[in-house]
Amino acid sequence: MRIDLHNHTTLCRHATGSMEEYIACAVQKKIDVFGFSCHAPMAFDEAYRMSKDELPSYCEKIESLKRSYQGRIQILCGLEVDYISNKEYLIESQVLEYPFDYLIGSVHFLDNWGFDNPEFIGKYAQINMEQCWEKYLHSIAQMAQTGLFQIVGHIDLLKLFGHTLPDSQIPNLNLALESIADNHLAIELNPAGLRKPIKEAYPSAQILQKAYEKGIPITFGSDAHALEHIGFGYEKLCDLAKSIGYTHALYFTNKQPASVRI
Repeated sequence: MRIDLHNHTTLCRHATGSMEEYIACAVQKKIDVFGFSCHAPMAFDEAYRMSKDELPSYCEKIESLKRSYQGRIQILCGLEVDYISNKEYLIESQVLEYPFDYLIGSVHFLDNWGFDNPEFIGKYAQINMEQCWEKYLHSIAQMAQTGLFQIVGHIDLLKLFGHTLPDSQIPNLNLALESIADNHLAIELNPAGLRKPIKEAYPSAQILQKAYEKGIPITFGSDAHALEHIGFGYEKLCDLAKSIGYTHALYFTNKQPASVRI
């Protein structure tokens, strides 16, 4: 069964293609369960996310697509929510109150630095990457402990410009993974890194192996911002998961997991 839970819309201001086109493409690529997870509204970095006022129409459009495609593909309604350490108050109440199928928690910011944005790449030359990874992994662990999320998005995103996890940070990685396992979150296999300078999916094989050993379940998400991203790299990631020992993946409805064979 083919799952794809991480897909954006034009409401995030940096994606192309209509929601109808995304679903038609997913059907063509024989995806069984497809979830929209646009960037959640937040009073922070507002140029790259939907507004609070747009959230109802986003949900209504997904409900309409569910009705139109019933019996052809299962469509889910989710959000990707930015987690900023010690700033949970930035997450809008509507995001937590609406009956979404799932919420993906992602760390894109360390303090106010959007480290995955090419506009701010110059800061990498000014920082200690070991300390940066330590702060990032601490944020992942904190995020898992909030109880707000079902999925951890692109768990090693910080590597995207080539700054891979230092060996010195393996203990902090283990702590983050233990937090994820203890709080029953899934991690996504996300091919977007293959389109970035690192040319490697999230997570690395090393991290996925550790996740498997800790009993952490997986899901799949294209992180699509364009039609050509839908289903990109799925077979490669599925083969990686199977080679490590995974046989099943999760999707979520009403925030409850369902396990299917991959």
